[in-house]
This record gives sequence, structure tokens and C-alpha cells, in this order.
Amino acid sequence: MSNSDAFLRLVKIMDELREQCPWDKKQTIASLRQLTIEETYELADSISTQDWNGIREELGDLMLHLVFYSKIGSEQGKFTLEEVINGLCDKLIARHPHIYGDVRVKDEEEVKSNWEKLKLKEGKSSILSGVPRSLPALMKAMRIQEKVKQVGFEWEERAQVWDKVKEEMAELQTAVADRDVSPEQPELTVRVEEEMGDLFFSLVNYARFLKIDPDHALELTNRKFTDRFSRLEKVALSRNLDLSSMSLDDMNEIWEYIKKEGRTS
Repeated sequence: MSNSDAFLRLVKIMDELREQCPWDKKQTIASLRQLTIEETYELADSISTQDWNGIREELGDLMLHLVFYSKIGSEQGKFTLEEVINGLCDKLIARHPHIYGDVRVKDEEEVKSNWEKLKLKEGKSSILSGVPRSLPALMKAMRIQEKVKQVGFEWEERAQVWDKVKEEMAELQTAVADRDVSPEQPELTVRVEEEMGDLFFSLVNYARFLKIDPDHALELTNRKFTDRFSRLEKVALSRNLDLSSMSLDDMNEIWEYIKKEGRTS
């Protein structure tokens, strides 16, 4: 079966489900929204673990949602599936003049820079207008930094970014110390929050310079911590120990044992 035949099969099934299935008939763009977000995160989980079977399955689920939205859009007289696909094709051609035109580029960074400039020519009010407001904060910080980089708003050296991280750390420590002296002043708590945000933002920037996805890096740490803590719970249970009654030193002893065991396994 060709790609086009497989896609048309999906479209036909979507039409049938929309007409015959009580659940599918009831769905709206609003009811599908949260489900689409969940499917996207399920795909992200599969990518994080390089689960190729999972990636294949989750891509299928997302593709179903895209066809579903297009079906609803057609029913509402807003747009058709054909318009969605052709609109995407037209945009890709217009934003790749180095492939479909006579523009020359030297590397991927110049491609991205041209992409942002073309978006502004298409009527975007700001280079940041394409960053979704509902994007998780860590990912949003990275996308903001990637976009402003395309117009030259970027540090030149990695060392400069690390100096900024240290500067933000010092400002956070100062804000915390000031709040400790006068905890009754709510504006000092707001200042601590702002300085913490500035530190996170600068760390995301440093991660970019290291060519690391900060969201993925944090997720790896989340998974590592969860695994180690689960093993700590099992070790404590095997020793007839209750975590809530153990001292931090006792728990840390088991924690270090688990870490050492992980390095030698």
C-alpha cells in the first residue's frame, strides 16, 4: 500500500467514525484539545526513551487527531483537509527559497534565520509571536532564545553565558538573604521568584550553548531520581524500615549505596 493509499484509508475511516460512532460524533475541537496535548506528551515520552514502536504508534494517534480537526473544520465550513495540506505545502515552499528558489545558504543557522525573516514579511507582528503562550515554561524559554538568536540577539561566547548564570545566582542569593531579614514584606518574596526565574532562563541559555535540550536533560534527571527513590523504598522495605521514621542520614546511606550500585552495574 502506498503512502497516499494509507492516508486515504485513514480519511475514509475518520468519515465513517464521525457518522456512525456515538463518541466520535460528539467530539468538538474543544473536547479534543486536552486529548491532543496528552498524545503529544506520550509521543515525547517515547522519543525520550527512543521507543521506536511507541513513536510509530503515537505518531499514528496524533495523525488521527489532525485528520479529526480537519473533519470538524470541514463540517463547520471553516476549512477542508485539502486546504490544510496545501496550505502547509505552500508555506514550506515559500519558506525554503534555498530549495525552491535562487537563494543560497551556507548552513542550518542561516536557514533558520531566513525562516524567521520570511515569517515577518508574511505579516507576523513580532519574531516571538509564534511562541505558544501555553507552551511549558522551560520549553518556552528555549524557543524564545532560539528565535531572538535569528536576528542577532545572542551572546558570542559560551563563557559569557556562564558569567550571566553566576551573576543571576548571586542576585538570587542576595534576594533570598534580604527576604530572610524581612520575611513580612511580600514584595521580597516576589523578588526571589523573579530572580529564580532569571536564573532558570540563563541556565536554559547555557544549555543551548552546550547543544543540550534542557527539558530533555531535566526529564532524564526526573527519571533517574524516580528510579533511585523507588529502589530506596524497596531497600528500606526489605530491611523492615519505615521511611517516615528514618533519619535523613540513614536514607542518604541507602541512596549512596544505590548510586554506587548503579555505577558498577
